[in-house]
Amino acid sequence: MTREELYQIENRTPVRVTYRDTDQMGHVYYANHLVWFEIGRTELVRQFGQAYRDLELRGVFLPVIEARVHYRAPARYDDLLEIRTRVAKLSHVGIEFAYRIVRNDDGVETLIAEGSTRHPFLGRDGKILKTGLEILNVER
Repeated sequence: MTREELYQIENRTPVRVTYRDTDQMGHVYYANHLVWFEIGRTELVRQFGQAYRDLELRGVFLPVIEARVHYRAPARYDDLLEIRTRVAKLSHVGIEFAYRIVRNDDGVETLIAEGSTRHPFLGRDGKILKTGLEILNVER
């Protein structure tokens, strides 16, 4: 697959807001959006035919070095949300994921949050791997 093809792929993962996800005001606690980003990222990599666990068994790690979240609207208990994840940027040394969390209310979409995370490709020794394209089977 080419980078352009990779950038067009979007994973959509549903998530239901539970009581444990909310704060005292009944809104989703702000840090949970980052947990949902991780879920979306994990499912997108799985959609590419690789599990995060398998990458790690091969000695490839993707630590978060930057995370951004823009909160747009509150989500509340029992809301059904959708995590939309795609690759925003890929190089031989790192990858950036873009996320959108949306709620669909009878055909009307509400953007709850959007953001991104950046990750280098690291080996077991903590050094940057320069094989990111090969790791994800993307043509140069």
